[in-house]
Amino acid sequence: MDLTMTEARDRLTRLPEELADKHNTEAVTITRHGQPVLAVLPWELYEALLETLEIASDPEAMAALRQSLAELRSGQTIPWEQVKAELGL
Repeated sequence: MDLTMTEARDRLTRLPEELADKHNTEAVTITRHGQPVLAVLPWELYEALLETLEIASDPEAMAALRQSLAELRSGQTIPWEQVKAELGL
């Protein structure tokens, strides 16, 4: 959804309800003179973005992720039934 600054000002108090859909992952772009200047997004999306940035800025977490992806691509996986048995599930 794109809104001008004037539209955003007029709808600001209604935006929370408009963005309340739990499956809404879309930001509202607010423009001035046709150029994007602000983004308004659902709180859950904001938190998810912060968490993603936190993980992406952690060198150890990113190294583990890269290693996991490489293992997956090379077929070095453990069958789910084996994992459940090892964890006693």
